[in-house]
Amino acid sequence: MNLMQTQMAARATVHDALDTIAYAIGESAIGNILAARSHIGVCAILIGSDADALEQDLGDRFSGKVLVEDETTLRDDLAAIARFIETPSIGLDLPLDMRHGTPFQQRVWDVLRTIPCGETIPYTALARRLGQPNGARAVATACAANAIALGIPCHRVVRADGTLAGYRWGVERMRALLNKEAAI
Repeated sequence: MNLMQTQMAARATVHDALDTIAYAIGESAIGNILAARSHIGVCAILIGSDADALEQDLGDRFSGKVLVEDETTLRDDLAAIARFIETPSIGLDLPLDMRHGTPFQQRVWDVLRTIPCGETIPYTALARRLGQPNGARAVATACAANAIALGIPCHRVVRADGTLAGYRWGVERMRALLNKEAAI
């Protein structure tokens, strides 16, 4: 291989690594969890009852990326997520890759990460915190677009009257998570 071919192969390898997302599926107290990781960090934590549906959701969210099932790489992430679900007081300290959203969604997700475990915030209050007093619907849409459940705790956002609704992964899962957090 000449120098030019070597450089092209090296660029292709870097490009392939940048376009690759490793993922694995595990079990937790609230159902199956799919964790996915880019070269930057965890880019998805999806929750559901059907592993095939979780893989399809991941593919839909990251079309154009190479998805590689890799249980070895994701073993520690899955264990950390399952521990967090059981004992939320330990926190979930994983490097996150939150690039896959609009600038507004990323602002919402940044604020969501500041909500302490065991606390909730209404959509309207979150919108006001972002300087968008009439933006409750936009905040709800950003929460629904969140692919990093638990890492970006959209389960802590509630209606103005404090009731639970609209959680992408199901209101029963939301209730279970909040009940665990409230017990801290």
